[in-house]
Amino acid sequence: MKILGISAYYHDSAAALVIDGEIVAAAQEERFTRKKHDFNFPKNAVEYCLAHAGISVQELDYVGFYDKPFLKFERLLETYLAYAPRGISSFLKAMPLWLTKKLWIRDVLKQELGFEGELLFTEHHESHAASAFFPSPFEEAAILTLDGVGEWATASYGVGRGNQVEILKELHFPHSLGLLYSAFTYYTGFRVNSGEYKVMGLAPYGEPKYVDLIYEHLIRVCDDGSFVMNMDYFDYCAGLTMTNERFNKAFGGPPRKPESPIRQRDMDLARSVQEVTEEVMLKMANHVQKETGLENLCLAGGVALNCVGNGRILREGPFDRIWVQPAAGDAGGALGVALFAWYQYLGHERKADGARDSQKASLLGPVFSDDEIELFLKAQGAAYERVPTDGLPSAIAKLIASEKVVGLCQGRMEFGPRALGGRSIIGDARSEEMQTIMNKKIKFRESFRPFAPTVLREDVSDYFEMECESPYMLLVAPVKEKRRIEHEQAKGLFGLDKLRLKRSDVPAITHVDYSARVQTVDKDDNPLYHSIISEFKKLTGCPVIINTSFNVRGEPIICTPEDAYRCFMRTRMDYLAVGSFILDKTKQPAWEEPDDWKKEFPPD
Repeated sequence: MKILGISAYYHDSAAALVIDGEIVAAAQEERFTRKKHDFNFPKNAVEYCLAHAGISVQELDYVGFYDKPFLKFERLLETYLAYAPRGISSFLKAMPLWLTKKLWIRDVLKQELGFEGELLFTEHHESHAASAFFPSPFEEAAILTLDGVGEWATASYGVGRGNQVEILKELHFPHSLGLLYSAFTYYTGFRVNSGEYKVMGLAPYGEPKYVDLIYEHLIRVCDDGSFVMNMDYFDYCAGLTMTNERFNKAFGGPPRKPESPIRQRDMDLARSVQEVTEEVMLKMANHVQKETGLENLCLAGGVALNCVGNGRILREGPFDRIWVQPAAGDAGGALGVALFAWYQYLGHERKADGARDSQKASLLGPVFSDDEIELFLKAQGAAYERVPTDGLPSAIAKLIASEKVVGLCQGRMEFGPRALGGRSIIGDARSEEMQTIMNKKIKFRESFRPFAPTVLREDVSDYFEMECESPYMLLVAPVKEKRRIEHEQAKGLFGLDKLRLKRSDVPAITHVDYSARVQTVDKDDNPLYHSIISEFKKLTGCPVIINTSFNVRGEPIICTPEDAYRCFMRTRMDYLAVGSFILDKTKQPAWEEPDDWKKEFPPD
């Protein structure tokens, strides 16, 4: 039984293939088109999924779509009518895609795929709930989904048992925790649906000066985590921006212009909305546990990528264990609808492992053979050394131990927004300079952005206040007290000045509040990556390295060896490890950049 799930036409389009209940392949369209957050029909992702399984469209039994467009259109119309005539510009801007694609999604799916079989549609939050529960290790669990908006729902909770998920309660548009966070993303000068993680990273530099103001003007939160927002301060229902003049007046001026200097005010705003978001998430988690009486929690939806909030739920909340879908945003809906079809629609038995999930470390994307890689490298005229498979971990470990920055293009590509060792840039977490080097010389991004650690699963509790695994980099935990370096002068530093201090014996991954977005790696999930860090530990005594996504600002994570080589040559990365081949930057032929790249990332 072959089921293809699809998400498309909003942001982060994706495809996922489930065969007899097994997750076989999944990928976002952006990785193939190189358009970040590509919302178009995931033609390339579909082709990849089918090719990986060696099947044709005609062999599919079902195709599922991750939400119900007519319900979403109903919300669009009702919202417009509620605000008319204000909002006509926003309404007219949305109409062409609705009238040509979204309203005719059944016909579009058949036309794009050439598929004549049965089509299934789940509601948006059903897809999120299914993506959260069905791959989880739990036989039963509470489910909490939080995002911007689906059809009408902006948050929901329910239960998963065996092969069924049931949504019990919902919050509805326009009251949305995701859209509240996006409003502050917009207001602090970052891009909505893309820059929310920047706000989360900026928050520890600020003070929660605006928390009371947010509660006074913007949102009223109940003890159960439900809330009502004051729409007089927001413009997203009818306008083309997230906030309005009333919002500006309440918070001291207009939004920060993109790419302009970040002010202390922006840091304080980020900290304030982050604290409000965490408080709402915790209240919701407590209420859901009280209502369901269950010990385990599954999370999905874009807000579930707020790993600081997830970490607090794990440490302070009432649940024994939590599991977060690694592709928690809209891309994960493609997987959710495929699993919903297999388990809930078709009624197949589900057997949870209890300990391990069925997400396969989210390594569900394309893989390339050494023959394919070498063919490309020769055509490129690249200089490379072929390393025996058993010698590769040691060779890479020696490079990062000597403070070299290494790009990894190994095995299958990750599904979801995090690089997990398949398409990663890695470095020495002990280095005091590595955060600055990676941000400025390799990622071309803001200096305040923290980097995440990957740590051997067996050593996580020696470095972080965490006992459980965190394979998908979706939990933030404090660095252990014994690892920290306290500074008396830190009390007098504000904003980005806090970056100057070495805060632990793994300074490159220790944020200014002594936290880290932890990824644990298990030898059964990713043997090569685990071996690299194990070899690094043998050399240095440290089982922690830096892991950041293999891309530069504004581009999706790399997919192919060609993408890897291009990114490698465009940056000051020292080495590239692609398949069995290691490339030294100093030995590569000259690389000439196109003019548009030079304009975006001018040389020093």
